[in-house]
Amino acid sequence: MQKAAAGQGVAPSGAIDLAHLERATFGDHALRREVLSLFQRQAATLGVELAQADSDRLRADIAHRLRGAALGVGAMTVAEAAAAFERAPENAAQLAEALGRLAASIAEARTATTEIIGGN
Repeated sequence: MQKAAAGQGVAPSGAIDLAHLERATFGDHALRREVLSLFQRQAATLGVELAQADSDRLRADIAHRLRGAALGVGAMTVAEAAAAFERAPENAAQLAEALGRLAASIAEARTATTEIIGGN
């Protein structure tokens, strides 16, 4: 298990930029656990909301909020997938593909955050 410390790269899965997380939490382990726990809850909730959204505007808004939450903790893969989803064409197949990539990145980030929280 890779510890989150200044100068280190990403969590073992690559889902969380540990150097970014360390800077964002000022090296405070309790704060790191708190923001990662919050991100886990937000990612789960927003992922479900996104899958159930019934309009393009609502989906874009949810993806934007998810992108912001991901950037806050260094979940860059989630942030990139959310941004791609925001820009996804209205073609149903392409939207479904973008949603699948986003869902996979959320799952990977949630697993990584659990590992990081457990490693503290």
